[in-house]
Amino acid sequence: MYDMNNLKQLGALGKNAEPAMKAFQALDQAALADGAIPKKYKELMAVAVALTTQCPYCLEIHKDHAIKAGATQEELAEVTFVAAALRAGAAVVHGTHLMEK
Repeated sequence: MYDMNNLKQLGALGKNAEPAMKAFQALDQAALADGAIPKKYKELMAVAVALTTQCPYCLEIHKDHAIKAGATQEELAEVTFVAAALRAGAAVVHGTHLMEK
C-alpha cells in the first residue's frame, strides 16, 4: 500500500481540492521554514512526529530534509528514542485512568 510513487498523485489531489491544497502547502512551508527554531531542528521534530504517527511518507521526506539541513545519523538515532520515550510515556500516563480512585 505504501509506495513513494503514490506521491505522484498529489497533483491530482491538489487539482481536485485546489484551495485546500494551496492552504496546506502554505502552512507546511511556513511551519518548516527557518525561523526562531532552525530548519534542522524543525525537520528533526518532523521525524519524531512521523515516527510517532508511523507515516512512512513523512519519515522518508523529513529524513531526507533533515539530512539536507545538516542532521547527522547520531541525531536521527537520538530522535528515534525521543519519539519512543514519548510514545511509551503516553501509554504510562494514560494508564493512570485505569487505576481506581
